[in-house]
Amino acid sequence: MTTRVITLKELAASLDLSITTVSRALAGHEQIALKTRERVVQAARQAGYVPNTAARTLVSGRSGFVGLVLPIRGPNLVDSFLGEFVTGLGEGLVSHGADLILATAALGHSELSVLRHVVESGRADGVVVTRIAETDERLAYLRERGFPFVAHGRLLDSDFGYNWLDTDGAHAFGEAFDMLYDLGHRHFGLVTISEAMTFRHLRQDGLAAAIARRGDPSVRLDVVTAPRFDQEARIEAVNRMLQGPDRPTAIVALFDELALTVMEEAARAGLSVPRDLSVIGFDNIAASAYAPPGLTTFDASIRQCAREIADMLLTIIAEKPGKPLTRLIRPTLVARASHGPAPRTRS
Repeated sequence: MTTRVITLKELAASLDLSITTVSRALAGHEQIALKTRERVVQAARQAGYVPNTAARTLVSGRSGFVGLVLPIRGPNLVDSFLGEFVTGLGEGLVSHGADLILATAALGHSELSVLRHVVESGRADGVVVTRIAETDERLAYLRERGFPFVAHGRLLDSDFGYNWLDTDGAHAFGEAFDMLYDLGHRHFGLVTISEAMTFRHLRQDGLAAAIARRGDPSVRLDVVTAPRFDQEARIEAVNRMLQGPDRPTAIVALFDELALTVMEEAARAGLSVPRDLSVIGFDNIAASAYAPPGLTTFDASIRQCAREIADMLLTIIAEKPGKPLTRLIRPTLVARASHGPAPRTRS
């Protein structure tokens, strides 16, 4: 009959291994040989050993958790980006033996206050911050506290030192313009958001820079904006652009949900994509492949980015590097059927 093992020390003694080796094996650390990890896990299961998280926290000073504040936007909002990001972050953490803790910020409540509670309660060893504003009070607070964090995105202030990973939206929007310009388009539309988010600023700047490089006075750009999480305002803004007397022949949307709205409203208006109107998005969310005729977009590798952020944060927690860790990833064009040559005549 197997004797129940109560402590990590007893489990280690039964395997003739050090406590450190057993602890790391149970956490899934890759530094421990696979055969050893399997042997330790099997012995722990047979002995009925369950790690004591509270005791581990007292010994190491770490909780083994990484925090993420999840804002609640409303019952009807579908947020494909956040679903992909949370999945990738969880995968990245679990592969290193860490866990993700989600803290929700209710509709109308400050994310900073929830983040402050996560940090000051000691429940997390570090946090991940998403959707960075041009000036972001969350990052200022975390840096002032000296608390480990990685931002998914950047501030406009390049002198503010912090850890971040971002996708190069400026390059992508320049590439989108060049591709459409070479297909004969000269009248462009941009569907964007009204919030002061850095990714909005960078993508719009990338589009403006590409237009300027061509030096073609025949190029025109119409811009409509709407609050990011206001679906009615989004539809109204798109229709202002589509139903005008001189609508663009190509529309670039700040992200895929906006581009899909453009395609839906274009279909309602009797416009054919891409015969009458070319549409390009950004993110390559799952729905972009299935919305007829298939949305041309840029793959921001959301899930992989989140995995890399997990790796970065755990490195920062363990090693406390002397300078900020940063990484800029170039998204990949996913060419589907929603873009084509500029129409020769107006419908």
